[in-house]
Amino acid sequence: MIIDFKALQKTIKGSSVQKPISGTLSGHAAGEPFDKHVYSAIKKQFPKNTFRQYEYLNFLFSKNPTAIGVEERNNLFNSPTVMFLLSRGKNATDKWSLENPFDEKQNDTADILVVKDNFYEIIDIKTRNVSKSAQPPNIISAYKLAQLCAKMIDNEEFDNFSINYFEIDWLLEKDLLICKDTHYVNLFKTDPANLYINWAAAMQIQFHVSDLDQRYKGTSQNWTKGYLKHFVAQAKKRSNDMITKFVKPFEKYIK
Repeated sequence: MIIDFKALQKTIKGSSVQKPISGTLSGHAAGEPFDKHVYSAIKKQFPKNTFRQYEYLNFLFSKNPTAIGVEERNNLFNSPTVMFLLSRGKNATDKWSLENPFDEKQNDTADILVVKDNFYEIIDIKTRNVSKSAQPPNIISAYKLAQLCAKMIDNEEFDNFSINYFEIDWLLEKDLLICKDTHYVNLFKTDPANLYINWAAAMQIQFHVSDLDQRYKGTSQNWTKGYLKHFVAQAKKRSNDMITKFVKPFEKYIK
């Protein structure tokens, strides 16, 4: 762990950002100002180690100009697992240049990335308007997380990165969004068997950060196997349900 998240919570709680000029207070428009606010707070503490995901890729590739092409550039990570999480597609990576750097993408795994001593702290910022009730947000693709767990096991990489979620609960007061509370969780400290997979919403794991327990005591290696067991069981049930509902009633018509 690089960041003192309890200290970060104290720094952010009670702070404010300007209301988006677009007037909308939903989704990305509301989250982006707080995302940048948290990024600035972490950047002050770790100025040389804090990046947006695209910034880190540009930094990594630009300081290694002799690495040309997808394979050589992906090898710069020195970790196949971290490379899987942070890299861009083959075509984009191959075409990268100082004149054609990466831009930020809304679906990047990390909103904020802190890299120090070959450890990668991945941070995803979630915001919540506490004046309204809302469904839990999409967190990460359940399938992508299953792929990640498989890579962690294959590469025996369990301790070189963390995946963290930082939630900001806010209220609108005049032209300001005021942070009323903050919540932080480490994904690998929650029981993987309790993660909810919404198969109808692009197989997304969904939760409010403030609702996630942090009582899991197993190792990261235990966690990967626990999650894969959970994912496979849920996928089998989903598959069986699909066959029962969408296949069996119609098979008699095509025999």
